[in-house]
Amino acid sequence: MKFHPTPLSGSFVIEPEARKDDRGMFSRIFCRREFSSYGLEVEFVQSNISRSTKKGTLRGMHYQAQPAAEVKLVRCVAGALYDVIVDLRQESPTYLCWFGQNLTQENMLQMYVPRGFAHGFLTLTDHTEIQYLVSNYYAPEFEGGVRYNDPKVGVAWPGVPSEISEKDASWPDLT
Repeated sequence: MKFHPTPLSGSFVIEPEARKDDRGMFSRIFCRREFSSYGLEVEFVQSNISRSTKKGTLRGMHYQAQPAAEVKLVRCVAGALYDVIVDLRQESPTYLCWFGQNLTQENMLQMYVPRGFAHGFLTLTDHTEIQYLVSNYYAPEFEGGVRYNDPKVGVAWPGVPSEISEKDASWPDLT
């Protein structure tokens, strides 16, 4: 695997190294030893799937506050999406900065999302599915969000969402 640091401190785009032959391909998507060598979380307690049927579906920007803050390892297993992270760590030099990356079934890239980040995505194709590992159990009482179009963050989405939940559309502005 190749670990590419993003401009946001502690986050990475992880590129699997596929071994291909006439039968297809094989690749590791997680290795405790390699993740540990970069100082990354290696204990995941839950694996989640999100499936969106329509192109233009926006989900996010979600986070879990302390003491339930979580690391996420996100990958697209079908279709394509634009994956976005926002640094919400007030002490960070990249506080309120964002980073986006296309994750697709074909490129097999993964986004490593540290604790203290909001995460969301916009589907680029119909029938998009993501799988993600999380380092903490879901705790609804510690759930929070940042509105996808909050002017203080200014994410440049590659399109206008056509599908979004009422909850995600109404997260308050950051002040």
